[in-house]
Amino acid sequence: MRAFACPICHRLVVFESLECLHCGTALAFQWDARGIAPLHDGLACANRDLVSCNGRAGPSGYCLSCALTRTRPADDDDAGRARLAKAEMAKRRLIFELLELELPVVGYRERPDGLAFDMLNSRSGEVSTGHSDGVITLDLAEVDDVHREQLRTQMHEPYRTILGHLRHEIGHYYEPILCPPGSASRMRYRELFGDERADYQKALKRHYEKGPPDGWSERYVSAYATTHPWEDWSETFAHYLHIRDTLQTSIAYGVTVAGPDVFIVDEAPLYSFPAATSDGINGLLDKWLPMTYALNALSRSMGAGDLYPFVIGPTVTEKLGLIHALMSTERVSLTV
Repeated sequence: MRAFACPICHRLVVFESLECLHCGTALAFQWDARGIAPLHDGLACANRDLVSCNGRAGPSGYCLSCALTRTRPADDDDAGRARLAKAEMAKRRLIFELLELELPVVGYRERPDGLAFDMLNSRSGEVSTGHSDGVITLDLAEVDDVHREQLRTQMHEPYRTILGHLRHEIGHYYEPILCPPGSASRMRYRELFGDERADYQKALKRHYEKGPPDGWSERYVSAYATTHPWEDWSETFAHYLHIRDTLQTSIAYGVTVAGPDVFIVDEAPLYSFPAATSDGINGLLDKWLPMTYALNALSRSMGAGDLYPFVIGPTVTEKLGLIHALMSTERVSLTV
């Protein structure tokens, strides 16, 4: 995420700001320029009051992000509306990052098979978070901290957030776009992630009955990634978005890590200057991993758990490397 300033008094504001806390100027986020501007009459997103969206309205009356929401709780569902506001906030961050990475974002209003989000409240009926043919469904019950933490513990996950869910599901959407059938990138995909033509339902059943294989952390970014190549791709894709977003934020706020003055057992760097030019996935991780060491140490000092409870081994690095290469060198030819 970038750092933003009020266009009137130039004080710091955040991505979600509806107004400047210093001068009181009403603010709107301009999706085309990806910047903060004063809110002008008639240009507020139709969801500004409903979910505190600060986006500037497009032709649909909604901002770019809200226009992608196809289904949401009814206006008289107060609990659903409260959950929707938090979910939409996470979705705006997702869409911002996708645009920063120059990935195509084409909504269902623009074409029948375009990207759409169904934000559904399982308090009113059964809902399964997932992706199918461009439609991402999110169970808004995941917004509730207690519910989400119970599921995280039950499923032995180190990390579970709304933004993480959205990043995972959008990974399914971009897989055939970044790795089209018959392409060289699809062949490399199969070398690293496996053959996605394997029976998914059988793989899912096996995972929930037997769990991940021994030593999975040496080859996968998460236990769930072991389920099937589709899930391995999406878990790795989501992880890549975690890394890129956090590093962009650290650059925006001038956060660097100089490293402690201690001896280390290998040649891995203990310093991170994220604004330095990256040269491939190894250069990116050289900036990322020292940042995570510092973040985890700071979190432990506050009596909390690690902010980054993951280990990136050589095989995971290769998988991240494919995604990084597709983002960096082939995005100009992306079609949807």
